[in-house]
Order: sequence, then C-alpha cells, then structure tokens
Amino acid sequence: MQEQLPLIAVTMGDPAGIGPEIIVKALARKTVATACRPLVLGVRGAFERALLVTGVPLDIEPVGSTLPREWKEGKIYLREVAELGPDDLIAGRPTLAGGEAVFRCIEEAARLCLDGTVQGMATAPINKEALNRAGHHYPGHTELLAELTGTEKYVMMLAGKRLRVALATIHVALSDVPRLVTMERVLDTIRVTHRDVHRYFRPHPRIAVLSLNPHCGEGGMFGDEELTAIAPAVAAARGEGIDAVGPLSADTLFHFAARGEYDAVVCMYHDQGLIPLKLLHFEDGVNVTLGLPIIRTSVDHGTAYDLAGTGAASELSMCTAIEMAAAMARVRGADGAAEHEGA
Repeated sequence: MQEQLPLIAVTMGDPAGIGPEIIVKALARKTVATACRPLVLGVRGAFERALLVTGVPLDIEPVGSTLPREWKEGKIYLREVAELGPDDLIAGRPTLAGGEAVFRCIEEAARLCLDGTVQGMATAPINKEALNRAGHHYPGHTELLAELTGTEKYVMMLAGKRLRVALATIHVALSDVPRLVTMERVLDTIRVTHRDVHRYFRPHPRIAVLSLNPHCGEGGMFGDEELTAIAPAVAAARGEGIDAVGPLSADTLFHFAARGEYDAVVCMYHDQGLIPLKLLHFEDGVNVTLGLPIIRTSVDHGTAYDLAGTGAASELSMCTAIEMAAAMARVRGADGAAEHEGA
C-alpha cells in the first residue's frame, strides 16, 4: 500500500546545474514511484524550467507544512524552500543566491530526517564553490551533513552493484593524505564501514583495506604508512570481530573486489576509490554517507553545467540514489539491522 512506502526527501542541488532535470526525469520512472514517496525540496522556477527542457509530463504540486495524504501519479510534490529570481536560474551560471538555496534544501532535508517526517534523503549535485560563496564553508555534502546531525565519525562510501568503496580521507589535497592516514582514522573508517554495510547491505561483510603506497610500501622502502597505521588498524579491527583484510595492494585488489570477493573496500584517498568505482558505475554509482543517524544517498557526479538546460543528462544515478535510500529505509523500518545482529 502507498502509505507503507517510505518518504524520501529529494534535494534540488544547484539550480543552475542538472539537478532539477535529472530529478524530474527520475520521478517519471516507475521504479522510483513504486519504491517510495518522494518529497522534493527546492525552487519552483528551477523545476518549471526542468520540465520544459526535458519534456517530462509531470505537474508540480506545492507542499506546505502539512504533507498530502497520498502521492498521486503524474505529480512532483514540491516544498519550496527558497525563492530565486530569473538571473539565479540560468543554466550553467551558478550564483551566490543559488548557493544559499542549496544550503537551505540540505538543511531542511536533514531536519525532516532527524524529526522523523521522512525516512531518508537523496541529494542532487551541488557546486561547492557557490555553497562557500554563500557563507557555508564545507568541502561538500558529507561534511555539512555531519555537522547538521552532530556526527563526529562518518564515512563517504560510493556504491554500485559490483563494487562499494569507502574513503579514509575525502576532499583533501593529495599532499596531505600521508599525514592523515593514521591508525585511528583507518580503524574508525573500517568500523563505520563494517557497521553500516552490515546494517543496510550485507550481514557480516568482508572488508578489504588498501595500502597507501605502491606494493604495500615494500616493507618500508616506498613509505611506512602500511607498517605504522594501516596494518595495526586492520589487526585491531579483526580483534573486534570485523572481517577485515589488509593492507592490500590497490593495483590488484579491485579485480577481486569487482568479482564479489569483498563486500566493501576501504581506500586511503579519494581517487584511489573513485577511479575504479566510476569505471564500473559511471552512470549508476551512488554516494552513501555512512555513520550518520539518518539515511543519506546522492548521485555520484557533479553539476554538469555543460549539459544543464539541454535535458540530455542521464537520470540513472539519481534514480538509483532515491531507490537505494528507500531500500535502506525499508531495512531500518523492518529492523533489518537487528536481524543481521542475530544472524
């Protein structure tokens, strides 16, 4: 029955990017409509433009403080979180006001998740520079949501059907990575990854942990992070009953992970994980923030300003993000985590 479908907040993303377009295209898909009741947070003008350029035959239904009793077919249920003028809705031209609207959408979605109004959130891509220009100084969604939810230990995981990668460091300069790869950080990443993959995706997951240096450092010849941080973290995790293996060499591990021999891979830095993930899941990859008290998924791509306003951007990642948030909400609602604990 429809009332049993989870409510998922879907945030607009940058109004000058492809977010509104991929959202309307996603909402037109039967798989999304049968997975959840999407509540879109954004700016009406951005979605009017998106409907025009995509030709999607949906109507906008405004939603105020009271949610509708039912979600009817052919509707976009939109809660307008901000107002923008025409100059802030030009495709491919991000603005300060647009950055502020991005923040308000994310803030509202987090609030709705925390108070139980919705069971999860799925986010469209944002422009981090526009967000920062508007006075909200965060490297991205992940760090912003961690602050909004009071979360200290969180992990960015990118997921597809064949591969899941979790990141020990996220949006930092590559030159900063070695000093950030500490035993404590790697162990926290393993713990959070194990807990939430176990909770939402696969009971008792097998976790591969990558090295930082080529050939696992060759016993210290190419760096000692494997000896001083990564191996001790893996040993500590195994001592806690986590099925973690490593450090493993990144140049070979992904072959085995993509074959299903591991349920998640803990990577030391951003591109170490995202290059293989996007090779396999360029269109259907999903960004999942682990460790939060709420469910949050996102597309695994950017604002694509070159495609904004054309209606040509693929909605597949947006579809998958919404559907994954709904699936995670069903697991939580059915006490699937408790079942896993007893498995």
